[in-house]
Amino acid sequence: MTAPEKWYDEDKVDDVVLALLYLNLWEDGRPPLVIYRAWKSFPWEVLDRLYEKGYIDNPRSKAKSVVFTEEGRRRAEELFFQLFGLDQEDNAEE
Repeated sequence: MTAPEKWYDEDKVDDVVLALLYLNLWEDGRPPLVIYRAWKSFPWEVLDRLYEKGYIDNPRSKAKSVVFTEEGRRRAEELFFQLFGLDQEDNAEE
């Protein structure tokens, strides 16, 4: 069985997720045992802005997920491939 063709750059995705985790970073503990933590989800302010822009339905619910609007799904896909998509040349090299 062959591995599926890679269609996005995993290193870029990892870097962006790490950068987004930084958005939620805080110090925990006291010197010399200070550690840095981050929530595993996104800040409410960001989700509220995406809702106001019409990209997702109202995030303020008991659900642990958000629902994309059609415009939001299209924009998310566009951004994903713009940021992480591999060029045809990149695929040919692997």
